[in-house]
Amino acid sequence: MTAKPTPLTNHPTGVALLRDPALNRSTAFTEAEREKFGLVGLLPDRVEDEEVRLQRVLVQLDYKPTDLERYIFLSSLRDNDETLYFKALMSDPARFLPLVYTPTVGEACQKFDQILRRPAGVYLSITRKGQLRDLLRNWPHKDVRFIVVTDGERILGLGDLGINGMGIPIGKLALYTACAGVPPKVTLPITLDVGTNNEALIKHPLYLGLRQPRITGAEYDEFIDEFIMAVQDVFPRACIQFEDFALPHAAPILARYRDKVCCFNDDIQGTAAVALAGLIAASKIVDGALKDQRFLFLGAGTAATGIAALLAKALEQDGLSAAEAKRRCWLFDIGGLIQSKREGLTLFQQPFAHEHAPLDNFTAAIEVLKPTAIIGVSGVGKAFDRTVIETMAKLNERPIIFPYSNPTSHSECTAEEAYRWTDGRAVFASGSPFQPVYLGDKTFLPSQGNNVYIFPAVGMAIYATEAARVTDEMFIVAARALAEQVTPAQIATGLIYPPQSMILDVSLNVARAVARYIFDHGLAGVPTPDDLAAYMAEKVYRPAYRPLA
Repeated sequence: MTAKPTPLTNHPTGVALLRDPALNRSTAFTEAEREKFGLVGLLPDRVEDEEVRLQRVLVQLDYKPTDLERYIFLSSLRDNDETLYFKALMSDPARFLPLVYTPTVGEACQKFDQILRRPAGVYLSITRKGQLRDLLRNWPHKDVRFIVVTDGERILGLGDLGINGMGIPIGKLALYTACAGVPPKVTLPITLDVGTNNEALIKHPLYLGLRQPRITGAEYDEFIDEFIMAVQDVFPRACIQFEDFALPHAAPILARYRDKVCCFNDDIQGTAAVALAGLIAASKIVDGALKDQRFLFLGAGTAATGIAALLAKALEQDGLSAAEAKRRCWLFDIGGLIQSKREGLTLFQQPFAHEHAPLDNFTAAIEVLKPTAIIGVSGVGKAFDRTVIETMAKLNERPIIFPYSNPTSHSECTAEEAYRWTDGRAVFASGSPFQPVYLGDKTFLPSQGNNVYIFPAVGMAIYATEAARVTDEMFIVAARALAEQVTPAQIATGLIYPPQSMILDVSLNVARAVARYIFDHGLAGVPTPDDLAAYMAEKVYRPAYRPLA
């Protein structure tokens, strides 16, 4: 029998097609496709639809004994069938998001060099300085719109993980798609390898990064600058999201480039926006407006100063003077209260260094400053101890308690502690997920102030509008749009964020609000559409197998 000629196509055929995660659909290939693309005999005879394939994923997932094993399985699924991977994530976001991102991604990053199957993204080593443009050109997709980049120095609350931090850009970009419909083909995870100060990693036989101390100073700054400029040359329409850079670098990098290129820092602006949204919703529960609240932060790093800065801008929009808006925000760290006479403050702490006597005890600071809300961004687990929470409950009928540090082990308190020590009066949100709390005959549903409510939606707005810059005002718009979607019924149960099961619809609503702001303020790179909702809907990625030519 004469062999059939290889068909003329614009994509691989045969085994090569089955190994292309963007095109592979395994047993969902139709009989005609199997004949046309040389797949007969390479697959079981049965043709399955997408729903059957999804059910198999769920069954296989249930066989896995730990969340880390589920993370590894889902990573392998993405390497094999990208469409099915996103179909799974978007089928049940509340179940899958904790598996592909926090809290599971923390353990995955700690063991990234041990669980690596197939490398993803681009690794840029400082030893390749001067070659970054060429390395970026090795990426097969040329129309990259979003880059999430880390140097691995401050991964979640886990510290310096070197290039093991690559799990963060990979996970973040998966959420761009799963939560807001940004097409995966326009995303690119990048890790900058400038060494690590983690001695255990340097000595670990499987560590994949440079085995040397971190490069700092002028050489580091030059490397960052080359990276930023290389992106402008190779991917001129890309927005850069900085992720998990340490305090000495995070805010200065953002300040240096935010007015020059399309970029933002999720740890600063994304965290700030989701916190702002939670505080707006929480204010409704305590029968007051946002401008009526007083805020005390435990932690004075990039997250704290970022939240405080965005919060102050929102308070100004609500009618407070700039000085009064800033004075509603107080910071406290390992050195005590941030106050005007304290030395060694960073440029970003200084706006919140108000005149006050020194205080070196957080509970004492609560008693003196009388905040209505405490926000934990310290990375210190259990820092909101019983004394702290009971003091807040003594001063406030409905104390707002936000332990935002990740992962769960670094949360300043648990949901149960917050509710139990306030007799159920706490208005609670955390950075990590907690299970419902049962106190007497009442059930409390803890809210998770996860950045996933913000950065994918802002990303979709930037993608749709081709905005050339990202502003703080976009994040305030996003925060207000998110808070507006919390229903009275949800607030009645204690929720201050919409359920994650609704994340796609919620994100698209936020994205439309941000896009409208971008168009209205002349920040878009494309003409204003006649029907914004229809225009945005056309941009949304939906995971479905499409006919192959």
